Amino acid sequence: MKTKITLLIAFLFLSITTISAQNEQDIETLSIFSELAKSKNYTAAYTPWMEIRKRNPKFNKAIFVYGERILDYKIDNSEGEEKISFVNDMLKLWEERKAVFPNVTPTGAYMAKACQMEYDYRKILNKTNEALYTGFDTAYTTDAKTFTNPKSLYTYFSLMVDLYDSEAKTAQQLFSKYDDISEKIEFEVKNYTNKRNAYLDEEGVVKELSKKDARKLKSYDSYLRAYDKIAGSIDTKLGARANCENLIPLYQRDFEEFKNDGVWLQRAMNRMYAKECNDDPLFVKIVEQKNALEPNADTAFYLGILKDKAGKSSEALSYYNQAVELESDNFEKSRILYKIATNFKKKGRYGQARTYFMKALRANPSMGRAHLAIAAMYAKSANNCGTDNFSKRAVYWLAAKEAAKAGRIDPTMKKNAAKSIANYEAKAPTKSEIFSSGRASQVIKVGCWIQRSVTVPSL
Repeated sequence: MKTKITLLIAFLFLSITTISAQNEQDIETLSIFSELAKSKNYTAAYTPWMEIRKRNPKFNKAIFVYGERILDYKIDNSEGEEKISFVNDMLKLWEERKAVFPNVTPTGAYMAKACQMEYDYRKILNKTNEALYTGFDTAYTTDAKTFTNPKSLYTYFSLMVDLYDSEAKTAQQLFSKYDDISEKIEFEVKNYTNKRNAYLDEEGVVKELSKKDARKLKSYDSYLRAYDKIAGSIDTKLGARANCENLIPLYQRDFEEFKNDGVWLQRAMNRMYAKECNDDPLFVKIVEQKNALEPNADTAFYLGILKDKAGKSSEALSYYNQAVELESDNFEKSRILYKIATNFKKKGRYGQARTYFMKALRANPSMGRAHLAIAAMYAKSANNCGTDNFSKRAVYWLAAKEAAKAGRIDPTMKKNAAKSIANYEAKAPTKSEIFSSGRASQVIKVGCWIQRSVTVPSL
């Protein structure tokens, strides 16, 4: 008995000693390759990294974090079969990470990364559009929540368009996927906008932030700019494939089949309105059916559009206000208010348009495009809202001031705001004209619907 106990103790001691030695070896190897990777000496880091990756991949998540950087370098600095080998090893690395550290490896995010890499190297990997699309589609349907990379969302949709053009996908599949991706982007924009708005005051100005919160805000702004860019690229890629000539016959054909499908009706009326197909009787039919089946803020807005077209302005306004009341989410409310304001703007009813643009801004302080729209209305009214040439052109200062607000509150509007400001300031009185007029620093009251004041710049 004593002999057995002695042997057991000896075995445990030997095991602990072995584990301790193993840990020391892993710690040393981890330290070597991580320091080399930090200094971007990826060539030297590769061998010790591969050693610990094969020996003990569970030892530390840094094996996968730095491993990604090392393989990125290898891929960028290799050719032919060697490059293919490194690309495939990157794909394998992400699979290993998912197996070893599942809780910190979001399925959708990493599946999308793998699909994007296969797309980026599709030629050397001999990947077809069909195979690539299937990969993206599997990633999206498996875990859409973490499939958020803007570039990958665009690639996913771009492949669908290419397959449609080669007649491998139908028009219904194309438009359904467009709606899927557009709604996903809108969801993410809403998510980051709401996070961003938490750091703004009522005027849309950023509050005083800690370094940690400032980094978060910078990240939110980056995502919003990326999604804004991708949304525009997706619309460009879709192009004329979704014009009224294509949409109307498709929706007419499918109406009877989907007339009790709220999602189909919602998407159809949204798409027809977005593509300005709302003069067609089918738009009326779809809106009325959706309103009968599932009335919501959107159907109320579209009913307002229809009343406006019929010349029933008071009834239209009633529906517009109903649309706002039906929507409880501030971000969604701001979108409805913006649509209402834009409709008034198109009709030249600038006073009402500004009222609704301002309401949209109260619901979403980051909506810079509302300020740009107001600025554009000021500029267009310049000749009608002054008493003489100087005061008329002074309205452009007011427009520039309004456009500047867009650049301050909305990271996606900075470039557009800067262009607008430069355009408006070029049309305002010059320094020599200010000097000649003797009105430097004076306050000019702008009349007509604008009813605002602007201060002439001092010299």
